Amino acid sequence: MAVKDRDRFSTATRIRLLGEQTAARVYRSQTKRQARRSRLTGRAALLALVLCSLVVALAYPIRQYVSQRAEIADLQRQKQQAQQRVEQLRDVKARWQDDAYAQQQIRQRLHYVMPGETGFIVVDPHAAKQSRADTGAADRPWYLNVWDGVDKSDASAQ
Repeated sequence: MAVKDRDRFSTATRIRLLGEQTAARVYRSQTKRQARRSRLTGRAALLALVLCSLVVALAYPIRQYVSQRAEIADLQRQKQQAQQRVEQLRDVKARWQDDAYAQQQIRQRLHYVMPGETGFIVVDPHAAKQSRADTGAADRPWYLNVWDGVDKSDASAQ
């Protein structure tokens, strides 16, 4: 047993133990590095490159697709509005085909009366005053009336 104890504390034994411990530490650190390094392989990098290329290659066509879909929706909305307008015009045309409606509109818009009826038109009193004020313009030369009209329109624009 004395030989074993002596070998246990000998320098050669200590150096051998230190070498084994150092080798174990180096092995552990190398396996950790390999574990960290193995996360991004060449295949993963190539896959990432291909995916980025696809995204860049498809970005413009997808943008065009979306804009065309928006344009199609806008055109469909315009088509629907045009169809509604056509329906309204058809309704107006159908009303004008009716003689009673046509007579009503003629009486209302053109102030026609049927034979035997008496028509009345109510004149706005303010309009009569304005026309009397303009009678003085008949006594002046025409070019002065034109110039006054230009001045009035210029003043009303401001």
